[in-house]
Amino acid sequence: MSQVSGRIEGSNLGSSRLFGATRASTGTAVASTAALDGRRYVRRLAITDFVIIAFASVLPEVFVLVGGRINGGNQELTEHFILTGAVVALAWLLSLTFFHTRASGRIAVGMQEYKFLVYATATVAGGIGLIALVTGNLDYRLFIILSLPIGLGALLLGRWTWRQWLAKQRQRGFALSNVLVYGQVKDAPYVVRQISKQSGPAYRVVGVLLDGEHDQESEMNLRAVDPTLPLTYDTGAIEEEVRRYGADSVVVAGPLSGGNTALQELGWRLEKTGTKLIVVSSLTNVASRRVRTSPVDGMPLLHVELARFSGWRFWLKRSFDVVFASLALLGLGPVFLVIALLIRLEGPGKIFFKQERAGLDGLPFYMFKFRSMVEDAEEQLKFLEAQNEGAGPLFKLKDDPRVTKIGRLLRKHSLDELPQFLNVLRGEMSVVGPRPPLFKEVETYTGHDHRRLYLKPGVTGLWQVSGRSNLDWTESIRLDLYYAENWTVLSDLRIVWRTFKVMIKPDGAY
Repeated sequence: MSQVSGRIEGSNLGSSRLFGATRASTGTAVASTAALDGRRYVRRLAITDFVIIAFASVLPEVFVLVGGRINGGNQELTEHFILTGAVVALAWLLSLTFFHTRASGRIAVGMQEYKFLVYATATVAGGIGLIALVTGNLDYRLFIILSLPIGLGALLLGRWTWRQWLAKQRQRGFALSNVLVYGQVKDAPYVVRQISKQSGPAYRVVGVLLDGEHDQESEMNLRAVDPTLPLTYDTGAIEEEVRRYGADSVVVAGPLSGGNTALQELGWRLEKTGTKLIVVSSLTNVASRRVRTSPVDGMPLLHVELARFSGWRFWLKRSFDVVFASLALLGLGPVFLVIALLIRLEGPGKIFFKQERAGLDGLPFYMFKFRSMVEDAEEQLKFLEAQNEGAGPLFKLKDDPRVTKIGRLLRKHSLDELPQFLNVLRGEMSVVGPRPPLFKEVETYTGHDHRRLYLKPGVTGLWQVSGRSNLDWTESIRLDLYYAENWTVLSDLRIVWRTFKVMIKPDGAY
């Protein structure tokens, strides 16, 4: 470990040091509060789960009571359903615990919380089905067709509702865990940025402890992420830093200067303070479903499934595209007519606009949109290029004078993109995919950026539901690459759902 110490100096960092000192001085109290709030939240989840499962487990008895199968003279059958319901409820609760559905790191962020609720419930359903098969008692079917589906839906809704509550609490500074990011200065900025932007109320970065030598450029990158974030170089007393910043977890941002031995020693030292250790994998931008672990004499091996760009999943994706685009075009027919009429009423010119884009494997195609600019927009572009506010080679201007009044409304709610469903039917695009690039963008690709062309571009995608024009060029490319290598049918459905929300409440659309 580096013995270089001291808070980062700089003429423009005085207020940051003062703010950092204030945060550090109240760190222990903040940590205890965050830990207490986290435990309270888990208890609330447990109580909610218990109430939902208890209610779902009595549904079969209520059903047969209403159906008249149970009456005052059939006490034995009544007791049978009560006892079976109690056993099912207990098994269900134990299954939720076994699958760690309320474990730290799994709740309040990502889809794993919902995924393991499904796994736990499916396990109980399998057990009940096996018992019914062995005993021949068909009454168990009521628990499979009534209790489990209704209970699972309620469990998922309950977790979603608690997340909405958490999101509101986050605006007040609430988080389930305060984390200290620890690592080399070249690795820390990316980790801080991703935790701050993507973890929601699950984690809050309270400080950064840097391992290694000073690097002014990387330090400024950290400051760009959060100018108020306290930065300290490691003095060899990480226990004191954890206590000072009020952290209940330490996130190791990458390889430490001392190698694997340093990481092992760090775990032992944090163990004494009861602080959790979280290690960021070097496998960034690889979905967890593509990774599995296997131990070899205490050494965990990560097996990474190769990214695939063909196979049965792509036939399924194409089928979904055709069905969804067909239904969208049929259902949106009246909307198309209204938009076309509004464009025509605003002035002369074409209703549709088509532009050459790079499609699958870089092959050209013409993408359709509703015209949202004046007819000579391309000619006017050369006079506006100096005012470009877009990322990389993209031209974007929030107050672009070429955009018409109706065009501004169409762009704000992404209605100008609707004709692209015609491209989907023609097989040139998918409903969900990477952003369709211009060829001048493709010419600027470096390294492995071209991998985003391994999939058909999409009408919507991660880029659209993650900020669109607010994204910088690097982040836009990263999202497209992540999608291209990690997409699933379920992830496509989630993106479609999020797209509806973004159309209603636009973010970065102009």
